[in-house]
Amino acid sequence: MSSISVLLLILGFFNYALAEEGFCSAPSVLSMESKSKPLYWKVNNPTLSPLHLQDLPGFTRSVYRRDHALISPESHVYSPLPDWINTSGAYLISPEIGSHFTMYLANLKENSRSGLPLHDVERLIFVLEGAVTLTNVSGVSHILKVDSYAYFPPNFEHSIECDASATIVIFERRYVPLQNHVSEPVVNSTDKQPLLETPGEVFELRKLLPTSLAYDFNIHIMDFQPGEFLNVKEVHYNQHGLLLLEGQGIYRLGDSWYPVQAGDVIWMAPFVPQWYAALGKTRTRYLLYKDVNRNPL
Repeated sequence: MSSISVLLLILGFFNYALAEEGFCSAPSVLSMESKSKPLYWKVNNPTLSPLHLQDLPGFTRSVYRRDHALISPESHVYSPLPDWINTSGAYLISPEIGSHFTMYLANLKENSRSGLPLHDVERLIFVLEGAVTLTNVSGVSHILKVDSYAYFPPNFEHSIECDASATIVIFERRYVPLQNHVSEPVVNSTDKQPLLETPGEVFELRKLLPTSLAYDFNIHIMDFQPGEFLNVKEVHYNQHGLLLLEGQGIYRLGDSWYPVQAGDVIWMAPFVPQWYAALGKTRTRYLLYKDVNRNPL
């Protein structure tokens, strides 16, 4: 094939992508139905790759590096969760990757029930799809629907049950105690959290946990409108675990630039350069784990 033919082929492919609103919003029946779908439905229904690449054997956007990882939905591997009933899970971030926390998805089926975290391990759950019933050791119950969450201090007895089906994302880490400070259970929802000031930035920020010293991590909900981006090119000692709940954009990690969309998970090690810009026609919302309130020594 001549160089002119190759150039024309590339230009045609590029024009096709633009005509279909770009790679980050490829043509899909799912995208046409998005207005009638529930919140966060794209977490389990990704549409990033153009149609002619979705079924390409061996193709994945997942990447693992020394200081970061992108785990895209086609790479998720589910298996039964230890001590859980009728539940399969996919561990996406764990200490084997270099983190000090775990992040995993749990698909609860009919008549499912959770197990307890390991001793001295705290847990936060966030509902992505369906509804679950949370019950504590005193028998007090809460029904958690999409966009609701719960935090359990270490060694706090509880159960998570589901009559039909649901998907939740779970963060767990070994609690780092601080003298004279004790964390308490939290049950709440994103829409009840106030918007916080973000000096020098344009995104909207909510924090799901109290900012007091008793809590050694927090979960941020960050919203970007199309075209908005992080002002600070962050480099810091904190670790991150990120799940894109809505939208699409470009994430810089180290010297690499990744197109990302709802359903993608990112692990960021300490001091990896990081930056995000929102693309497309709808907002980006992501959920971000961050360790806080402890001396790095």
